[in-house]
Amino acid sequence: MTTRRNFLKTATLASAGLAVGGLKLNASSYSRIVGANEKVNLACVGIGFRGNEIIKEFAKTGLANIVALCDVDMGAKHTQEIMAQYPSVPQFKDFRTMFDKMGNQIDAVCAGIPDFAHHPVVMHSIREGKHIYVEKPLCRTFLEGELMMEAARKYPKVVTQMGNQGHSEANYFQFKAWKEAGIIKDVTAVTAHMNNARRWHGWDPKIFKYPAPETMPDGIDWDTWNMAVQYHEFNEKYHYGNWRCWYDLGMGALGDWGAHILDTIHEFLDLGLPYEIDPQMLKGHNDYFFPMSSTILFRFAARKNMPALDISWYDGVDNIPAVPAGYGTSEIDPNIPAVAGGQLQPTKLNPGKEIYSRELTFKGSSHGSTLSIIPSEKAKAMESKLPEVPASPSNHFANFLLACQGKEKARSPFEISGPLSQVFCLGVIAQRLNTKIKFDAKTRQITNNPFANAMLAGQPPRSGWEEYYKI
Repeated sequence: MTTRRNFLKTATLASAGLAVGGLKLNASSYSRIVGANEKVNLACVGIGFRGNEIIKEFAKTGLANIVALCDVDMGAKHTQEIMAQYPSVPQFKDFRTMFDKMGNQIDAVCAGIPDFAHHPVVMHSIREGKHIYVEKPLCRTFLEGELMMEAARKYPKVVTQMGNQGHSEANYFQFKAWKEAGIIKDVTAVTAHMNNARRWHGWDPKIFKYPAPETMPDGIDWDTWNMAVQYHEFNEKYHYGNWRCWYDLGMGALGDWGAHILDTIHEFLDLGLPYEIDPQMLKGHNDYFFPMSSTILFRFAARKNMPALDISWYDGVDNIPAVPAGYGTSEIDPNIPAVAGGQLQPTKLNPGKEIYSRELTFKGSSHGSTLSIIPSEKAKAMESKLPEVPASPSNHFANFLLACQGKEKARSPFEISGPLSQVFCLGVIAQRLNTKIKFDAKTRQITNNPFANAMLAGQPPRSGWEEYYKI
């Protein structure tokens, strides 16, 4: 196990040197613009579980040709369905091989892969001039977010989109309209919550080492699965979605659900990055996987004509926040989609948020669900003042493909989704260290804790993957 001293030394070197020199992005390959009447040739990296769902959603739009399938576990039970649907489409285990063999046949890439795997696929796609759709959260470390946004700025013809699909649904257009009409204004506090059981909730937090190696399934390319992170020997507690449980590999409940709950708040209230992150309660804290319950306070400074704002994040089945008077019922919201093949189970409080302004209180759920004003008496009094909310012209998948064709603008490009994801990165650092951190958005540094500051970059990439951490 890496010691605190060694990690501090190597991560500090990484943060000083990773973002300069080396990776030459190739703009020439996006010179072939998708014609107005052509479909987008889409390569799919990650074809099981969430990747499976993404491919189906892109297919429904009628705007995409699926031209390549890539998964490190090609042929496993969870990848067989998509393989059977596209039996004549070329198949790959390594995305780098896919680009080498088919790069000139690909217009865009979708990536439904683990959090830690996003960065190399995104950077390679941009280097090749391919439009990129990647699941949330965008990045696992703060530095990865910086590099992805820098690459997107350098090559603006490449369309980028993060997969927080609520950004193309009713909540997005309602929040935008209500903000512009002055209905949502002077927000000073937000309570956000996701209190369903998580994969790691049955595990022992008294862990003192990583899981022992297990026999690897036949056919899996586990070396490529590890991507740029330090190598982890195969264990089922890493695979099949369990990667989300581990600090080394995923972003926990905050990164998983924060992008669906806080997305419009972050964009339309111009939150940027917090100046302080305080893990106020962590139950079952350990050095390896996420706590059983967390309460994390994010503090944002005043912006333009908007007051300072605090976001309090609650996760854990026993960590239900208080709700305001007049909140009403909290049944499972039908607008929240099934995830990983299963529907959410009833809980004491639906995933969502309460938004407190100086005059009004808003109740909201997750994904594309719209806000309501509470209590109901106040909502009725406000009915005549509410602006008409336009319907979405396209869902998130069609929006990306239409943006690739030059017909629409992507709604969750890296310039918007990157800072949002970096908020979660800062939250996870505070969560992992179980300490309050102070962040300077101008210098992009954590100012009160050198070890936490080194974690902005994380551990250096393992040998052979360094090129993806250079611009």
